[in-house]
Amino acid sequence: MKVFYDLHMHSCLSPCGADDMTPNNLVNMAALAGLQVIALSDHNTTKNVPAAVKVGREAGVLVVPAMELTTKEDIHVLCLLPDLDAAEAFRQYVYPRLPQRKNRPKAFGNQFVMDENDEIIEEETQLLNFGSSIGIYETGALLEDFGGLAVPAHIDRASYSLIGVMGNVDPALGFRVYETTIDCDREALMEKYGFQGGFISDSDAHDLIAIRDAERTLDVETMSPRGVIEAVRRLGETN
Repeated sequence: MKVFYDLHMHSCLSPCGADDMTPNNLVNMAALAGLQVIALSDHNTTKNVPAAVKVGREAGVLVVPAMELTTKEDIHVLCLLPDLDAAEAFRQYVYPRLPQRKNRPKAFGNQFVMDENDEIIEEETQLLNFGSSIGIYETGALLEDFGGLAVPAHIDRASYSLIGVMGNVDPALGFRVYETTIDCDREALMEKYGFQGGFISDSDAHDLIAIRDAERTLDVETMSPRGVIEAVRRLGETN
């Protein structure tokens, strides 16, 4: 079954996310855009995922638990997780491995945790947009331990990307699926850096206007987070 997807979105919990990227706003805007599957992937946290999942059930949008992890090399990795328990366990693993610095909202932005009614239930004090102590070479296997899948994010960008930081794609990393920006020339990218694999493309939306209309599809066998993860994983097995 082919479904329209966008697996990289930020809520108002990400310090760089707009304050109006509330669970209701982002899920319902995705529904208006024709998306059937989205992932909420805030920086180094999953605390707004439960609310988004609840809203998604009402709106008819499958919300996949996710996180955009920042590795110690300052590489962003999209981490897709199979359920809320795994998402919370992964968050608890990541938090002690972040720099123990308090957020300064005026400098970095607000970090709002919300419920399914868009009520603020917490202001996250841990600064979320700095690199963790988790290395890029351990990230793939680490996500497998949590039942999830690690996908290097927006690899065609100059900053915070696998290629931008490392200058290449080392096969020893073990990744087989990569995320690019929506308008990336994938064939040129693969030819230039000499690697193979599957691809997904996402909006990386930090505000409502950046949520793109439904265009890209995944072939899923089951309409569930696990089904989506397996569909993404299969892209790397066939390329």
